[in-house]
Amino acid sequence: MSIAPIPPYNALIFDCDGTLADTLPVHFQTWLASLQAVGADISRNWYYQYCGTSAQEMLQILKVEFGYQFDLEEVAQARQKHYQSLLNTVKEVQAVAEIVRNHYQKVPMAVASGGEKVVLEVTLNNIGLRDYFDVVVSIDDVEKGKPEPDIFLLASQRLGIAPQDCIVYEDSDGGLEAARRAKMRSIDVRVLLQPEA
Repeated sequence: MSIAPIPPYNALIFDCDGTLADTLPVHFQTWLASLQAVGADISRNWYYQYCGTSAQEMLQILKVEFGYQFDLEEVAQARQKHYQSLLNTVKEVQAVAEIVRNHYQKVPMAVASGGEKVVLEVTLNNIGLRDYFDVVVSIDDVEKGKPEPDIFLLASQRLGIAPQDCIVYEDSDGGLEAARRAKMRSIDVRVLLQPEA
């Protein structure tokens, strides 16, 4: 199945985790290790259900759903430390990275991710894609994360392109909903994971 953008479009906006970078297994390991260190636990299925939401939102859900009590900042710092140690195992999602390279200097491109800026920048640099993007927007730049449209709207604003002229590449239901609310067309890269019929 092709994930090439279909004209007309004037800009491309990409999520990072699971879209540009195959980070989801690494993020699960970092969440698991940092939560277990404070006496909490999650399953892989639970993580994949909520990945795409911001770290703060995910921690809040854990507190409400399971009654866990922990220091949010302590868990966040532990996650970043674990992630840094596993970063060399992260690879690009090849089909999406090819689209980025093919559109470099042809249309403006942005990354709009629910991840923290420091982790996002390190990830993009590590997989060799950071320099392809005119704009990088993270959860640190907006008040509300996906499924609210704020992150995509800010990316299009910084690119100087109207939202309806942007195509978003995403891998989560929350991200696709955020694109819809921003009035942007979207491409669900999870089709890459489905076996060909």
